[in-house]
Amino acid sequence: METQVNEMKWDKDQPLIELKGITKVYGTGQAALEALKGIDLAIYEGDFVAVMGPSGCGKSTCMNLLGCLDTPTSGQYLFRGIDIGGLSRNQRALLRRHYLGFIFQGFNLLSRTSALENVELPLVYRGMHHTERDRIAHEALNAVGLSGWEHHSPGELSGGQQQRVAIARAIATSPTVLLADEPTGNLDSIRSIEIMELLTSLNRERGITIMMVTHEPDMARYASRTVRFHDGLIASDSRENEVD
Repeated sequence: METQVNEMKWDKDQPLIELKGITKVYGTGQAALEALKGIDLAIYEGDFVAVMGPSGCGKSTCMNLLGCLDTPTSGQYLFRGIDIGGLSRNQRALLRRHYLGFIFQGFNLLSRTSALENVELPLVYRGMHHTERDRIAHEALNAVGLSGWEHHSPGELSGGQQQRVAIARAIATSPTVLLADEPTGNLDSIRSIEIMELLTSLNRERGITIMMVTHEPDMARYASRTVRFHDGLIASDSRENEVD
C-alpha cells in the first residue's frame, strides 16, 4: 500500500480524499439503520475541515470510514486517486499506519507508560529502531510544547497536556491527514483554545490536512471549512475565515 500510494501519479489540484455516493447501513430488514444516505465529499490537501451536526447525523460514521476503521455499504472512497474499496484489510491497516493520524476526545493514552513511550507506540508498530523512535518522539513532544515532560505518566499531566501527548503521538508518524474526534471535548475553555491553536499551527506550518468532529461552534471557527451533516446527508459545506 505504501509503495502504491507513493508511486501513484497524483495531481495535487485534485482531491486528496473523495467520497462518491457513500452509503452506510447497519443491520438488515426492519432493523436496518441508514447512517449515511449517499454522500459526496471532496477534501483537498491542506484543508482544515470542521465536521458538525447533531448526534446521530452520520458525522462519526463518515469519520470512521475516512479512517478506514469501517467500510461503506456502497459508493466509492478514493485516497490520492486509489479506490480504498479495492484494498485488503491489511492494506487498509497500512494506509492507517502510514498516512492517517488519530486524536480522540478521551486521549487514549496508556496510563502506566511515560509520555515519551506513548508517543513512540505507533513507531513501534512500524518496526522502527529504538534510537530513531526516541529521536522522533522527542521532536514530536517538543513540537507540542512538552519538552521536559517526556518521562511523566498521563496521571502526572493535566488534561491539556495529555491531549498534547495524544497530538504528539498522532504527528510522530508524519501523517498526511489528521482525524480528530472532539479533541477539546474534555477540556476547559483555556485548554481548548491552546489545543485549537496547536492544530491550526500544524495545519498552516506543516500542511497537515485536518478533519475535526466538533459540537462547539467556537472551536469550529478555527477551521477554514465547515461541513454540516443532517440525517445521514451533507446539509451544507462552506469555507469560512479562520480565527486570527
